[in-house]
Amino acid sequence: MDGLSLTLLGTGTSQGVPLIGCKCIVCSSDNIKDNRLRTSALITYKGFNIVIDTGPDFRQQMLRLNVSSMDAVVFTHEHKDHIAGLDDIRAFNYLQKKDMPIYCNDNVEKAIRREFAYVFAEQRYPGIPQLDIILINENVKFNVGELELLPLPVMHMNLPVLGFLFGDICYITDANFISEKVIERIKGVKYLVLNALRKEKHPSHFTLSEAVEMVGKIKPQTAVFTHISHQLGLHDEVQKTLPSNILLGYDGMVLK
Repeated sequence: MDGLSLTLLGTGTSQGVPLIGCKCIVCSSDNIKDNRLRTSALITYKGFNIVIDTGPDFRQQMLRLNVSSMDAVVFTHEHKDHIAGLDDIRAFNYLQKKDMPIYCNDNVEKAIRREFAYVFAEQRYPGIPQLDIILINENVKFNVGELELLPLPVMHMNLPVLGFLFGDICYITDANFISEKVIERIKGVKYLVLNALRKEKHPSHFTLSEAVEMVGKIKPQTAVFTHISHQLGLHDEVQKTLPSNILLGYDGMVLK
């Protein structure tokens, strides 16, 4: 799809990299690729901007890329490192003079209404975010502008999470299980963005070796790993160990 791109706004795990107070070689690295904000991404297509997840670093991510317009937000799941920055959507409300469409499942809507209760209060304080929540379901396509997105069900331990397929790009984060049905649906995709937390086993995320194994099943032209912990190691050193069709993602990386 001509003009479709995905920018990785953040590629770090829930605490980001560097971690507060950590002096390990990754957190102390002067390589900008070892400095990771919380995981999020920006889709651009035919003049439309769509953010996947608004984590705690959302404001910083928008300022860093000088994003001045936003057409929608889509959410993968309700964990705090993926929704905590939603309040800052009000800057776009002010600039665009309209509510922000929010595409999410039932679980995310409940979390938003709980965590941002003031947005939905009967007596609404001036300047609060203006949201238009639109419920989506797994395996049911929806459109933002001319871009069609397909929500894909994956699992984050016991929590259902949505990946998204749009054009020839598939974005999956915070997963440790992808069903054979979903694998068949995305097999051979041009770009696969997939979480790879660390080398050691984790109860709710793919490890590096598990992510590499999943890439072997899905067979994308190129895979890009995201949601990375400082425990994975230095960016440049880890990249040397990966197959040629797998790239370690970094903040600001653009897939076109």
